[in-house]
Amino acid sequence: MRVSAGRRSAVVATVILTATLVLTVLGPAASAAAAPSGLAKFMYAVGEVESGGNYQARNPVSGAYGKYQIMPSNWPSWAKAYLGNSNAKPTPANQEKVAAGKFTSLYRWLDSWRRVAYWWLTGSMQTAGWSGYASDYVDKVMRVYRQTGGTDTAPAPKAKAGKRIGEASAAIAYSGSWKSARHQGYAGDKVRYSSKAGATATLTFTGRTVVWYGPTGPTRGKARVYLDGTLFRTVDLHARTFDVRDVVFRKAWSSAGTHTLTIEVVGTKGHPMVAIDEFIVTP
Repeated sequence: MRVSAGRRSAVVATVILTATLVLTVLGPAASAAAAPSGLAKFMYAVGEVESGGNYQARNPVSGAYGKYQIMPSNWPSWAKAYLGNSNAKPTPANQEKVAAGKFTSLYRWLDSWRRVAYWWLTGSMQTAGWSGYASDYVDKVMRVYRQTGGTDTAPAPKAKAGKRIGEASAAIAYSGSWKSARHQGYAGDKVRYSSKAGATATLTFTGRTVVWYGPTGPTRGKARVYLDGTLFRTVDLHARTFDVRDVVFRKAWSSAGTHTLTIEVVGTKGHPMVAIDEFIVTP
């Protein structure tokens, strides 16, 4: 999530409140000795990226729940460890206590907030070969963390290099009405966008992974994604806040091959816009 300059005072206030809660959770004796530096800021960052800070958010596919999107299968054991009761309800206060305990434990094990963010997404402690999707998630968390004053010196593991295909590339065949828009946060400072239902953008590529990057936000709508001529998924770019660069779609295969990806604008009522920043194809 991007934090605009106008929201910085609110962010700082939220972090202060979160810090107070974390100290309460850990207790006066344990807080100074046990709470890792930056814990409250990191919790705020993960909560913003995972749910926008919504304690009632639920993922309809995985069932992950709450501000930190904790999986139902993890809650009983984590609640037992950090609340003393495996049957404790995921109330806002309990979510904060469990997250504070788990993040503290992970930091002491992994020794880096960046690696904790990666574990939170994947459940893995690997330090190299992160996927583009995982790297993008970690970057989002750490961007919000830094915007609240947090620091983390561990470098990001490099994802496998991929071929970047910008929105103006001749490799992309557009049909229908598409226009260009500028923003310094876009790759190459531009995107190609359309609000017309039925407008398409088609990319034929050879590789084992393709990632579509584009902006998400309140004015964005849905798009149908076709792979090799078959409808694969309908993606929704609508979000509460604007993110200039988001992973809109990602697909990986077990081996490299030649594929065709087509994006078709649905024309969502009230917020129809769909934009393409770039594609990254890995061999």
